[in-house]
Amino acid sequence: MPARFDVAIVGAGAAGLFCAAQAGQRGLRVLLTDHADRIAEKIRISGGGRCNFTNLGTGADNFVSANPDFCRSALARYSPRDFIEMVERHGIGWHEKHKGQLFCDGSSTQIIDMLLAECAAGSVSRWQPCVVDSVAPSPGGFALQTTHGEVHATRLVVATGGLSIPKIGASDWGYALARRFGHGIVPTRPALVPLVLSGPRWQSFAALAGVSLPVRIETGAAKHRAAFAEDLLFTHRGLSGPAALQISNYWQPGDEIVVDLAPGHDLRAGLVAAKLGPARRVAAALAEVLPRRLAEAWLDATPGLAERRVADCPDRDLVELATGLHRWTIHPAGTEGYRKAEVTAGGVDTRELDSRSFESRRVAGLHFIGEVVDVTGWLGGYNFQWAWASAAACARSMAALGERSAGGL
Repeated sequence: MPARFDVAIVGAGAAGLFCAAQAGQRGLRVLLTDHADRIAEKIRISGGGRCNFTNLGTGADNFVSANPDFCRSALARYSPRDFIEMVERHGIGWHEKHKGQLFCDGSSTQIIDMLLAECAAGSVSRWQPCVVDSVAPSPGGFALQTTHGEVHATRLVVATGGLSIPKIGASDWGYALARRFGHGIVPTRPALVPLVLSGPRWQSFAALAGVSLPVRIETGAAKHRAAFAEDLLFTHRGLSGPAALQISNYWQPGDEIVVDLAPGHDLRAGLVAAKLGPARRVAAALAEVLPRRLAEAWLDATPGLAERRVADCPDRDLVELATGLHRWTIHPAGTEGYRKAEVTAGGVDTRELDSRSFESRRVAGLHFIGEVVDVTGWLGGYNFQWAWASAAACARSMAALGERSAGGL
């Protein structure tokens, strides 16, 4: 005889764990499965091991989707404050690090332990490692063939995440199942990922690995332009740091990226004014605003300018230098791919899901939550808040439907 549950959840990451806990505590019999040996690896490695578990400023504008309004309902009904209350109830210390980003004072394993404790409070059954080999509709729900045996569930929740970081078990299982049940997939791509640069112009900067500075970075057409003020990090292969990761959510192959390497400074006015001051070389003047290694690399690509004194330079040369630094235009060759991406953009088309229950409009009883759907957050805890919010909305809806069904009997 198959094991029977009200809800089967495939994927024991952030969204899956939280949905299981919320549904179980609302009286549903829940089975949570995952094919990986270790639980919630993406939580464990996040935030440098301290888990950037939410962002105080979370709103719909912090997410990218082909259907941008879809996320509003879930985010409004489960806020960062709601999750913080649970964190504090479990005695986990936290702090705000930067721009509303909240981290554990201790280890990210505290968040995992908290979610497992919440699952235990809801009497959730967890099978791990457990591979779900097949899913098929059956009378009153779904039949799952797994490596632990056959399961029958009234409802099926897919919380399998995306393709990022394959070494910790990322797979396309959720996308494949969605297609099999007739769902469209918004094309997936690596997001929150370092950018790769190439070509002769880049060679001047390839030796700057480790240099970091605050910038303003932007990309996209005028009507859909995205811009961020963050720190940029030069690497051996291109650009990383928060600025590059943030803009990667919006960059498309072939698009240009424009970087202001000296935001908040008027280099044009400063360099022209420097002609009247003490005699200095251009490199020394730039090094007062930019990291010295970057200033030298930039001038090395401008023959004859590095060794010249500011006073000897025509105004037009200084203006051209300033303009180039304020509008460094680059065309990335690509990204570092899923192996370095923190999340996956694209996914199950949300136009085919109910925004309150996350239930499929095509298949009754089938739900998709978390990263597997086409909602991708900025860097800084937004994707975890999406996991919590989408999971809570789904669990709340399933419990309400279960109560109505029981009342009808």
